[in-house]
Amino acid sequence: MTDLTGARWRKSSRSNGSGGACVEVSDNLPGVVGVRDSKNPSGPALAFSAPAWRRFVTSIR
Repeated sequence: MTDLTGARWRKSSRSNGSGGACVEVSDNLPGVVGVRDSKNPSGPALAFSAPAWRRFVTSIR
């Protein structure tokens, strides 16, 4: 399990502004990118390797 304790979260620019589908991303930790639901910040978060996250973002653009 990846420790995301020091993660600095930012809301995705693509998130719904009316409190709907909101995603937060943290990319300040070395080699890992965290993703979580902004409506439940103490809930579970996904952790991706930096290369896997880049591939994901590239594929959805």
